[in-house]
Amino acid sequence: MDTKSPDAFRTISEVAEDLDIPQHVLRFWETRFNQIKPLKRGGGRRYYRPDDVALLKGIRRLLYGEGYTIKGLQRILKEQGPRHVQAIGRGAPIGAMSGAAAAGAPTPGGQAAMPDDFADGPTEPRQPYRQAVPEGLDDVSILTAVMKELGECRRILEQALQPAPDAA
Repeated sequence: MDTKSPDAFRTISEVAEDLDIPQHVLRFWETRFNQIKPLKRGGGRRYYRPDDVALLKGIRRLLYGEGYTIKGLQRILKEQGPRHVQAIGRGAPIGAMSGAAAAGAPTPGGQAAMPDDFADGPTEPRQPYRQAVPEGLDDVSILTAVMKELGECRRILEQALQPAPDAA
């Protein structure tokens, strides 16, 4: 990406590599933030303008670096506009956000103010399960352990959904 002019359009693969996120996350963000509007040419190929890239960098910084939720970031875009988020993507300080725009910001304890916002989908890259598994286990062993854990989760959920016995 270093060989292109700063004003050149970027492909989705170039932007994904630059932001260190998967391409499907960029496509997902397009469904959540209508301000992201890459040019689409033949075959649906996306081309991002420099302002698009700055907006994506600002979104990434607010979601992953600052802990904002998707709904909180949508409020920022609505109230303060995409230029504000583009400036953040170009390195401007985030500063104090006021009103509802700050509602999706993390609390002093580090958790987002609105836990229901996570129903919108992933806000940070997922690490492969293999990284949490001890070295030397083969795929069958890993899948067997995961299936066992899921079975236990299912048992707990079914138990929790059982009707309460009548208090007669």
